[in-house]
Amino acid sequence: MMIVCAALPSLLQCQTPQLSKSEVLPPSQLVQPADLVRELAIPDVKARPTVVYVGFRTLFAGGHIPGATFHGSASTKEGLAEIKTWAATLPRTTKLVIYCGCCPFERCPNIRPAFALFQEMGFTDLWVLDLPTSFAADWADKNYPIEKGLK
Repeated sequence: MMIVCAALPSLLQCQTPQLSKSEVLPPSQLVQPADLVRELAIPDVKARPTVVYVGFRTLFAGGHIPGATFHGSASTKEGLAEIKTWAATLPRTTKLVIYCGCCPFERCPNIRPAFALFQEMGFTDLWVLDLPTSFAADWADKNYPIEKGLK
């Protein structure tokens, strides 16, 4: 599969084959933004899911889900290797939510490789945040919490 992404002054354009979510991800493994917001508000920090952003570093720095971490872009071999190194330290039963939101889901170059990696590593409680349009439209524009900068 050929993936082409070009960073322009204020937007990121990604061109990948048009695939529906159901072609790669079981609907039972998608989490809706409102549901994730509720889970992240659980008082018991240990009961909250681990959220990892698998997209582009510049987008993460510009705004991300509070508490989310960044370990590399899943659209590159180097990024996948960084994500794998980080994930190797986690119990395979960790409730793990991955997300990107760089562009419409059908063209996202990051979600599918990250999802496949975590499945191959044996994660049993793996979820994908359902952002059909983008992080901006499906999270930020709905006034869900955002953190800026790199951690």
